[in-house]
Amino acid sequence: MDNVYAVSRFLLSGSGGQGVITMAILLAEAAVKHEGLVAVQSQSYGPEARGGATRSDVILSHKAIHYPKVEQPNVLVALTDTACGKYLPLIRPGGLCVYDTDLVHPGRRVEARFKGIPLWSTLHGHLGSTVSYNITALGALVTLTGAVRIESIEKVLAERFPSAHHEANRSALHLGAELAEPLLD
Repeated sequence: MDNVYAVSRFLLSGSGGQGVITMAILLAEAAVKHEGLVAVQSQSYGPEARGGATRSDVILSHKAIHYPKVEQPNVLVALTDTACGKYLPLIRPGGLCVYDTDLVHPGRRVEARFKGIPLWSTLHGHLGSTVSYNITALGALVTLTGAVRIESIEKVLAERFPSAHHEANRSALHLGAELAEPLLD
């Protein structure tokens, strides 16, 4: 956890079907299993299976975590305009908002650092599919925050998914990292 906060509070948001919850689970698992951190992950979503609002919170720390919800995130990931509009006002002053420039157009300005990346179109152009969209977003997120190492995410992906998906997931993860690298401060 290379960022300036002793505790990292992530709010990952989008719509059902984008893999927001899976992305959060992967981040938390990588932190615990391969980084020696303490993590809490929680989620909420609308009643629709696909297309409804989705939110997942992840807290990473070197110490015990006493409250599992993120009220003021250090990092907001917004994968839809609706999610961005709803959760951007919650971001901690000076926090980081990571968003997909293909799908999100932050209209409300708050005291935050904005990092927009064309995730959807670039993933589709490189892999011909957007099935691994959440993995691409996760690669960008960990590159921009340093919350966990990319290798830790690779290990969790290999543990969680069948071998038939390993190469596509690895490619999507590294694509997200490559897209984020030019935006590093």
